[in-house]
Amino acid sequence: MGDAHDRASGPLAPPSEFSGGGDPLSDALAEVRLTGALFFLIEASEPWGVEVPEAASYRERVLPGAQHVVSFDAVLEGGGWVEFEGAEPVHFEAGDVLVFAQAPPHRLVSTPGGRVEYDRAATAAFLSEMARGRLPFATREGGGGRLTRYVCGHLGCDVRPFNPLLAALPPFLHLRRGADGSGLLDRLIELTLAEAATERPGGRSIRLRLAELAFVEVVRRHMAAMAPEATGWLAGLRDPVAGRALALLHGRPAEDWTLEALAKEAAVSRSVLAERFAHLVGCPPLKYLARWRMQIAARMLRNGAPVAKVAGAVGYASEAAFSRAFKRETGVAPAAWRSGAG
Repeated sequence: MGDAHDRASGPLAPPSEFSGGGDPLSDALAEVRLTGALFFLIEASEPWGVEVPEAASYRERVLPGAQHVVSFDAVLEGGGWVEFEGAEPVHFEAGDVLVFAQAPPHRLVSTPGGRVEYDRAATAAFLSEMARGRLPFATREGGGGRLTRYVCGHLGCDVRPFNPLLAALPPFLHLRRGADGSGLLDRLIELTLAEAATERPGGRSIRLRLAELAFVEVVRRHMAAMAPEATGWLAGLRDPVAGRALALLHGRPAEDWTLEALAKEAAVSRSVLAERFAHLVGCPPLKYLARWRMQIAARMLRNGAPVAKVAGAVGYASEAAFSRAFKRETGVAPAAWRSGAG
């Protein structure tokens, strides 16, 4: 079987310089910096149950160096229930994908309220052993009844200093089979399983990129299914006014933008832009730009760029002004961030 634990020490496709293409979703996905993936196949026969702890409790053991973990379960066969404390259980079936963007504690069970075979401590230990390559890619559990098969995945990523994408995702997403009509996510999961079942040169790199593509498709499917009245960064991307403004800010982040100039290029009045952007995205356009610039700067600093060069790349006329802004946003000086103190 393939190596279940795939890690990379940096971004999957690190740009040497930032060059926004006016596609905020792609920009944000690049800046999220997926740092690794752990995934494996579970074959559970009824009755079965597993209690999953909060990802922060096992993150360093499973994906060392990751600031955050997004976990998902792609159901291939059978079905079951996901339970959160204080909420009604949610039924899932073959073809569904469960995404835990904030990786909260939860239970996966064959029957609501059923007994769990793995409590939180046992699950954390299992994940640690899986990450070390001490367990097979396909693992069986349960009591011998009806079979449920699902791929369990964990993606490590960055969240600091500013990650609008992760902040916009709900803690739990339930994507049902065929919700997008394309089947692309199903095919990506099939390719991941096929690649994991063999040991070939370059396999780890391919599996990491397949995991990244699957995450992109999850986000796109979620956007397509959002209610018209939804708010947040992803809702802003869909909006003709806020989406155009976001594309302009991402496409030319170093430009000396004013609200008037941005409104003119978005072909709306200043008041319409300010109101629409703040309502959907949650902050004024120029405040968003300031935060996004710091995200670009943080990545460039980690890649070893000189502070003066970073300052110019994100629109600051002086290194001193940039350093003050960066420290105000992140709590540390640019040089300290570059050395890994951030």
